[in-house]
Amino acid sequence: MLPLLLLMLLSHSRWVATANVTNGCNSIAKNIFILSGQSNMSGRGGVFNQTSSSGTVNLTWDGIVPPECQPNPSVLRLNGGLTWVEAHEPLHKDIDVNKTCGVGPGMSFANELKMDDPDIGVIGLVPCAIGGTNITQWVRGGWLYNEMIRRTKVALQGGGTIRGMLWYQGESDAIDLDDAKLYKGRLKKFFKDVRRDLELPTLPIVQVALATAPGPYMEVIRKAQLGINLPNVRCVDAKGLPIGPDLLHLTTPAQVQLGKMLANAFLQTQRVFLPSSNSN
Repeated sequence: MLPLLLLMLLSHSRWVATANVTNGCNSIAKNIFILSGQSNMSGRGGVFNQTSSSGTVNLTWDGIVPPECQPNPSVLRLNGGLTWVEAHEPLHKDIDVNKTCGVGPGMSFANELKMDDPDIGVIGLVPCAIGGTNITQWVRGGWLYNEMIRRTKVALQGGGTIRGMLWYQGESDAIDLDDAKLYKGRLKKFFKDVRRDLELPTLPIVQVALATAPGPYMEVIRKAQLGINLPNVRCVDAKGLPIGPDLLHLTTPAQVQLGKMLANAFLQTQRVFLPSSNSN
């Protein structure tokens, strides 16, 4: 157990590096979005098995970046060293370091927001997703949770506003029936804890209802996700989006579509309905 813990700490050492505030990007006010969850948020679009001449099978990203995910000078990401840099795929390459990362929904999301509102300014993405994680690993006080909150607070240091959180997780909880039954309560507590620790009681959260799962209880998880009724929490349904040959991860085109769905759902949280001027 101890060697495994040491390996995790070493693998993610860049997460806890001292923030570099000398980069010019750090002084720009940003619209900050947290990207969190597990592998389909981290991104596996374009990741495939490649067999070497020796017969070894390795996961490799094909390097294909669709137009909707191309870099934009006004879309930044907080990298593993806690420095703002221009965002480009794979967004989680130095965060989800024990896995092969590909295209996720983050860049499509950001570019869709900029298309909807060209005057939105700089978008700052804070990647935090880790593949293969159960929601119990994201419990308040746990290492993944604490690092997510820490990275988000560092993101604020150079100026900006936390505009929302994108959450795609639950596949790992579909393996065990007890985990699946407890998922809704754990998810609601997680969302409430994030809002409390960031001191943002109405933080917009857009979560994703599962498209796939490695276990038999996906529909239990989906029912929990679709049934969350917290204020300013939206759910987009990934079921039906194209999946890869591993039958678990979304393809690159699916991730592009998901990013657009997340952007549209976020924009719905921003609509303000003012009272009629002739109301009594």
